[in-house]
Formats: sequence, C-alpha cells, structure tokens
Amino acid sequence: MAKITVSAFRWVPPFAQGLVRDLRVRWALEEAGLAYEARLLGPEDQAAEIQRGLQPFGQVPVYEEDGLVLFESGAIVLHIAERSEALMPPDPRARARAKTWMFAALNTIEPAIQQLAEIDLFHADEAWAKMRRPGAVEGVKARLSQLSGWLEGRDYLEGRFTAADLLMTTVLRILRHTDLVAQAPVLEAYRLRCEARPAFQKALADQMAPFAESEATDRR
Repeated sequence: MAKITVSAFRWVPPFAQGLVRDLRVRWALEEAGLAYEARLLGPEDQAAEIQRGLQPFGQVPVYEEDGLVLFESGAIVLHIAERSEALMPPDPRARARAKTWMFAALNTIEPAIQQLAEIDLFHADEAWAKMRRPGAVEGVKARLSQLSGWLEGRDYLEGRFTAADLLMTTVLRILRHTDLVAQAPVLEAYRLRCEARPAFQKALADQMAPFAESEATDRR
C-alpha cells in the first residue's frame, strides 16, 4: 500500500490546539484503519515555494499518496470515506445522504460558527466586533437549534456514524470557547458520543503531541 502523508503544524497557539483541520483527516484515517505519517510544518514552511505547490493557500492539511496530492479537509475526508465502509455506508442512497450532511457541516453550519469564533478569538476588543457579536451569536443559535431538531431521537445524522458525523463534530468543537453547544443537550450528547470514539481520541492525541513537545523544548 502506498504511503500516506498528512501535513500538520508543528505548533499553534493554545486556543487553536485540537482544532486545526488536520485533525479531521487524522480521524478519518484512524476510522478507516489507514496508516499515515505526519509532515510537520513551521511558519517558514507555509510560504515556501514547494509548499505552495502542494497547497496554494499555505494551509494544512495536505494529503499525499502515490503521487496524488489533495488539499481542503472536507475533500480529503470524502476521498478517504469513499474507500471505507467505516465512514460511508455501502448503500448508494445512504452514501448520498451522508455526503449531503458532509456538505451541510461545512457549508451551512461551519460558516456561522467560524464567524463567531473569529470575532471572539481575534477581534474581541474591537468596537465593530462588539456590535456584531450579538447577531453572530443569534445566527449560531439558529443553526444549532435546527441541527438539534434533526438529531432529536437520533444517535447520528444518518442512522450510523459516518464521515458526516466526523465533520459535524469537528465543526461543533470550534465553539468550545463558549457554552452554546452545552446549552443544547441533544448536541452536547452527540458531540461527546462522537468524541468518545477511539479513533477520535487517537487522532487528537497525535495532533497534540508535537505541540507539547515544542512547548517543552521552548522551556529548556
């Protein structure tokens, strides 16, 4: 089997640790039972010509396998999921529904959440952000309420755990600096259910390990 390499950051600030999008790819690979190696990048690597040739925007993750180079975490997770029944059901209709929810996680739920996170984490002290935040919170609450309504009485988005649940959980985690998910018991239980999966725990530990090592080195 061809070697799989996934790019990730060597270190990020604490508010971002456990949220960087290579976590989605690591989790998918763990669920699918596919081995991979992490290629750790520093700030100097993001602007390097070789990195821009792999990822035009200098972001992570980049997925490399046998000459195939992919970027964008959602696209990479879909690529992995299509190879694994652990992430995608075999029935064509069920697969189509799972893909619908993958896009919903990234295109319907994440934009509102990301907008609020950027206000809180990068612009909290700015006047415009203080004015914009109440509306952003209401936008997030509306989306979470709609998602909670769908998940009422369901363990997962479409009958069983799929790549859609993987992506949706990583999106909900962006709100961890707030109590907005906890205010919706159905969503909080859903998030915890997905995060309890051994594959998630392994992926998170593997993402966090280089951060801890980098911080330990800086303290020496």
